[in-house]
Amino acid sequence: MTSTGKMLERALSTRRPAQVNDEVEGDGDAGDESKTRKHVSSVAIRFTYYLTRTGYLWPVIFSAFAVFVVYSVYVRTRDLVCISASSSDHISRLRFFGFDGLESDFGSLGVPWCRSKQGKTVEWTSKDLLKGVEEFVPIYETRPIKNNMYGMGFDHSFGLWFIARWLKPELMIESGAFKGHSTWVLRQAMPDTPILSITPRHPEKYLKKGPAYVDGNCTYFAGKDFVDFGSIDWGKVMKKHGIKDLSRVLVFFDDHQSELKRLKQALKAGFKHLVFEDNYDTGTGDHYSLRQMCDQFYIRGGGHSCFKDSDEARVRSRRKNFWEKAVDINELCGPGEAWWGVRGHMRDNFNHSNKAITLAEHFENSRFVESILDVYWELPPVAGPSLTHQTRYDPARAPNPIVEDGRYRLFQRLGLSTLEPSVFNGYTQMVYLQISEPDS
Repeated sequence: MTSTGKMLERALSTRRPAQVNDEVEGDGDAGDESKTRKHVSSVAIRFTYYLTRTGYLWPVIFSAFAVFVVYSVYVRTRDLVCISASSSDHISRLRFFGFDGLESDFGSLGVPWCRSKQGKTVEWTSKDLLKGVEEFVPIYETRPIKNNMYGMGFDHSFGLWFIARWLKPELMIESGAFKGHSTWVLRQAMPDTPILSITPRHPEKYLKKGPAYVDGNCTYFAGKDFVDFGSIDWGKVMKKHGIKDLSRVLVFFDDHQSELKRLKQALKAGFKHLVFEDNYDTGTGDHYSLRQMCDQFYIRGGGHSCFKDSDEARVRSRRKNFWEKAVDINELCGPGEAWWGVRGHMRDNFNHSNKAITLAEHFENSRFVESILDVYWELPPVAGPSLTHQTRYDPARAPNPIVEDGRYRLFQRLGLSTLEPSVFNGYTQMVYLQISEPDS
């Protein structure tokens, strides 16, 4: 049930008259219960009178009040972790989490999603994700690249590991390796499965300056051997690796190219299972993402308003004060009130290509995506922002976290509290897809 539904239910319940149970009325047990209440009330009155005569009433009341205050503070500080060290910001964030709530603006902004052809979804459940997090934490702590700035943090590392381990592919392909952290994650999920890594600069080049990872069972299309994903003869490569069923291959994109372009290239090659690491929200990012393509007016949360006096403008302006990557109306909307992509543009190639597109073109792109889509699943944040201390992404534009705010004991039990807060600040809506040719 949505927060709006809950509020409506509470409002209705306060207006409902007390229901009369015919079976209870006139029953003997009900009369005994009434007598019991009278007896308890009489004892309470006598006890209060005794305390008044002896002078102990006010000390007892004061002690009870003190215990209540201490307990309330304990519960609040245990379940609600401060994000900022600034005292003024601390108070505002407490109000934001405790009173306004993270879901209060959820319906105003909403979470874009791509519709699949048959309405299918993933096989795994929230329980599977929780179990996976607990297993992955000690693995993640052994990572060779401790400070993976500009690369994947904990959330996406877990997502890639979990998906690869669940699908158990016979071959794994990554486009964009950077220092090799994603290669290492894939290797932890599937210790014996071959990997193909496509990246302009070989990860071994980074070893001269600091930690990096080079895999012994990986074929690198890198350096002088680099070939872009869309230019590789995949039929020849699959034959070389003995792959006959392309549904047994997992392709991971972290190359900051237009996801529409990569989607068409993967479909042409015959691949079925894809993961896009940087599935940037509308108005953000350096390339055209699936989330941007599917952010349409008829889909929950889509159809943005570019009016500066609109409710959405007010909500966005307010959230911009709390979340670094939140987008206000001025950043979202371009000339002619364009909001699709990034201010009406389709970015590609590390933001080196920035083509303006019309709403009609954008709409056509979203129709193409949905025509080939069998499954669309966005990785939820591992934990709520009051637990992870993240300040980057806006939780109103993300799926509900695996470990929700307020569940600090679970957060602690899973081992997440031992990790540095900085590893949770890289969430960008990683998405897993299953695709196939459009229905005729």
